[in-house]
Amino acid sequence: MSAPSSSFQWISTFLEAQAAELGAATNTQLAYGRDLRDFVDWLERKNSDLAGADREMIESYLVWCDAQGLAKSTRARRLSAIKQVFRFAFEEGWRGDNPAIQIKGPGRENRLPKTLDVPEVDRLLDAARSAGRTPLERLRNTCLMELLYATGMRVSELVGLPVSAARGDPRMLLVLGKGGKERMVPLSPPARTALADWLVARDEEEDSRRRNGHAASRFLFPSHGKSGHLTRHRFYLLIKEIAVAAGVSPAKVTPHTLRHAFATHLLANGADLRSIQTLLGHADLATTEIYTHVLDERLSELVHEHHPLSKPDRNG
Repeated sequence: MSAPSSSFQWISTFLEAQAAELGAATNTQLAYGRDLRDFVDWLERKNSDLAGADREMIESYLVWCDAQGLAKSTRARRLSAIKQVFRFAFEEGWRGDNPAIQIKGPGRENRLPKTLDVPEVDRLLDAARSAGRTPLERLRNTCLMELLYATGMRVSELVGLPVSAARGDPRMLLVLGKGGKERMVPLSPPARTALADWLVARDEEEDSRRRNGHAASRFLFPSHGKSGHLTRHRFYLLIKEIAVAAGVSPAKVTPHTLRHAFATHLLANGADLRSIQTLLGHADLATTEIYTHVLDERLSELVHEHHPLSKPDRNG
């Protein structure tokens, strides 16, 4: 196969192959596309392109990224995209070499994920019950929060749930995760109750819309926007509003911190890592193991805060 005539055609063909052959998620493709376009723009300023770039140029680009103050994780992600596009180009015969193959990345910062303790989650769930301008919104918001904490779903998985997955008072939900992989997640009794209440209200609203000539939505959380369902961005803003109402710092609360709370609370109560890995949809157990460090750090904090031997003013 002959090489495309421009670097941007290289990127387009590479991303199409990622989607077709590996089932790369849309967000992954968008991230690769942004990173590679930044690299190509840099190459153009150096009067080069993907066809002519060599190892020295790639390393110079990474030095430039560092000088711009980009985080280690961002630089590591950009190098990963560059490595993959050059590997693809080599395999397709567009280049006779792979200039990125021996370049080592900067590594990732060892930051533990932010999480929430049980009382904070309880306050968020309580606040969700009164968050919203109408009874319909309050039922929806309660259902969203209960499902998120009960299942540990990614926010994209949650807002994109089809309504068919929730029919029949299910004990489990079938979730479509990254790369098109499916998994089952169990529902807690409070989540099942919130789901049942929301379905009744949602269906009544959908029936009313159909009588007015609107098409029925296939999503559990319908929206009038282009996607047809509540967007990740809207839910992100919504959860911040609920945090304020709950008296929990909004800086600590995102859809992903509820996912982290789900995992750390399970681990603290005796769940094994393999089970948590399955529930979260992690491809690699090493990703799940980070929660053991979160738990260790939290236990250490509790000892320092509450153990009598940790108090500096104790009597000898």
